[in-house]
This record gives sequence, C-alpha cells and structure tokens, in this order.
Amino acid sequence: MLTSSSALPLRILVAPDSFKGSLTADAAAAHIAAGLTEAFGTDAEIRLLPVADGGEGTLDVLVSATTARVIEVPTTDALGRDRVGCIAMLPSGRAIIEAAEANGLPHVADAPLRAVDADSAGVGVLVRAALDAGATELVLTVGGSATTDGGVGLLRALGARFLDAHGRELRPGGGSLIDLATIDLDGLDPRASAARWRIACDVTNPLVGDDGAAAVFGPQKGASPHDVAALDDGLDRLASVVSAETGVDMRSVVGGGAAGGIPAALHAVFGARLEPGMELVAEAISLDEAIRASDLVITGEGALDAQSLRGKAPGAIAAIAREAGIPVVVIAGRVALSVDELRSAGIAAAVPIADAPAELDDLRARAGELVHAAAQRVAALIAVGLRAERRSTPTTAPVPPPTPHPRD
Repeated sequence: MLTSSSALPLRILVAPDSFKGSLTADAAAAHIAAGLTEAFGTDAEIRLLPVADGGEGTLDVLVSATTARVIEVPTTDALGRDRVGCIAMLPSGRAIIEAAEANGLPHVADAPLRAVDADSAGVGVLVRAALDAGATELVLTVGGSATTDGGVGLLRALGARFLDAHGRELRPGGGSLIDLATIDLDGLDPRASAARWRIACDVTNPLVGDDGAAAVFGPQKGASPHDVAALDDGLDRLASVVSAETGVDMRSVVGGGAAGGIPAALHAVFGARLEPGMELVAEAISLDEAIRASDLVITGEGALDAQSLRGKAPGAIAAIAREAGIPVVVIAGRVALSVDELRSAGIAAAVPIADAPAELDDLRARAGELVHAAAQRVAALIAVGLRAERRSTPTTAPVPPPTPHPRD
C-alpha cells in the first residue's frame, strides 16, 4: 500500500532500464523524473537510479552508480574494423567491460550482416586493456553481440591458438569452427588466467541445439537457415575440442549460448562464473537498499512481457519491492501482460506510453515526450490515491470514553 505522511515528501525511486532503440536508461529516468516533478513539485523526493540487466548500456549504468574511471580503448568491431570502445576501472581492481562496446550489433549496422564471419577479437582487446590497467576482477556484460564464434576471437586476442588439421590458424568468425582440430592454450595471458571472471548474462540458452546460440540468436545477426546449421555444427565441434583440452563441456553451461557462446568458452577456460545480469547490477548499485528506502518505485523498459519477469529489470525490481511491501509501477513502450500476471509479479500497475494508435517508428521517435507524459499520468493517479487515503484517515485523535467513577 502506498502511504506518505502529509508532513513528509513522497519518496519515489525512478529506476528504469533502457527503452531499446529509443532511450538509454539515463534518458528514460530523466524523462520520468521530469514528468513527476511537474506534477508533484516539492511534495515528492525523487531519486534517479537507472538500471540494466547485462545488455547494452550496462557499462553506463554501473559507471554512473560507482566511482569507476572510464578508459578509452582502440579496438575492433565484429567485422574487424577499427573503433574506440570504453572500459571502466574501479579502485578495487574490478574492471567493467561491456562486450558490445566491441562486438555490438549497432556498430556493424552500416554493413551487410555476416554472421559466419563476425568475430569477438575486439572484446579480447578490451579485456587485455583492463589487465594492463591492473584489473584483478573482470566483470563482463555480454548482451547485444553480433558474433557467434564461441568466444574464439576473444581467446585468440588473449594468446590462445585455434588450429585446423594442418596446423593452420582458423580464419576469424564462427563459420570456420567446423574445421577446428586442436587448440593451444599455452600462450594465454597469465593475468587472464589469474583474474576472477564474472559474466553478466540475461539468458539461459545453452551453446548448441534448438535453443542454442546459433538457432535462437543467429537470425538476428544475419544468419540464414544454412548459416544457422553451419554455426551450430561449428560450436558443437568447438565444445568437443575444448572439452578434450580442459575437461569442461561447454554444452552443459546454462547461459553459455549468450553472445554467441562467449560465456561457455570463458567458463571452460578460465572458470568464469555466470550470474544473472540484473542481479549483478543490483548488487553493484545497491538497488535493494534504494527500494527499501522508498515509498514507491517506478521502473520501465521498451516492452513489458513475459520475458520481463524472467531476469529483466521490472521483474527483479518487483520481486525486491514486494518483499519490502513497496508498490511498483511500470512505464513501458508496450504492455503485453494481463492484470493477473502483473498482480502475480508484484506490479501494482503498468502504463503504456502510446497516447494514440501509432507505428513503432513513430513511438521510438517520440519516446522521450511520451515517457514524460506517461509519468505525468502516473503522478495524477498517485495523487488521487493519496487524497483518498488522507480523507479516510482521521485528522484528530479519537475522543477516549469517559472514565467510570468508582462506586461509593
């Protein structure tokens, strides 16, 4: 239940994820806060805490919530073209690395997608830069990748070698993995082996099979049905060769199929620990404490659907808030959950941003103003609830019954 003393401002935590393709989490939080401020003024104490679940934008969220130092790193995109990415370093020796800074889909959107050739070597360059900066713990977020190479490019950038039956280096990309015969890990950077690896992963897909990296994510990276089959066979071949070398079966890693198989490879070679991306971010930004210190939480994302309740920001926030008895409202580009599903998840209400029938491109183009307006509508409903609550609350102390006199 939403409660607030009339003598105190309403404490509202604004904690949205990004609206993919439209607004960063920071921008979404700013638009929501602006709409609330216009409605409440000084009657609300609004705290902004943008969140992420391990996909694109996670680096920015973690940097804004910590004392991390951002370092620019010359690297390459998934097609091997030069670009500049960023990593973040904390004084503790923890490095935050967003794989999509190198192998992200947006960086190759200007060229025809080549799923079989896309390579993760640029991610390895980012990792090497973090090690050069003194990192002893590597936190890698892997969402939004353009690659399906099983992390081979990343490992090659750190000194591993992947050879065919004639002892020749495989060409970059997952399309060549079917020719893999042996791997040589002797040249791996010893700092990478000594570091603690944590991977923020927001899916549970395995490396291969019908739910694997190629079958599920390959088409969005430009893979044809023929490419999907070839990539899946190549990843399966990689798993066999790596298992013979390390004793770890990449196929059995839950979430190993994220980012084209990068988590499976890093688990097998370095013992990397896979963690739900939202949980890792929540820990880093002290989300639990922020929710418990609030009267109301407003979160948001582009599409609120069943996937949102499985490791994404709205579901994770609602779970924490329900335990603390704090109501949650979601502002979303699209709401695809029933009232019963919202209630079961601990979400008090969900408000879509559309103000009229519109095409997706139009909603994206106007996302900022629409999120702002949706926040104003949420504020209006909150105000109605508070007025009703205050009218039902006695404003003066009840008069006690008279004290009976003792009999004479």
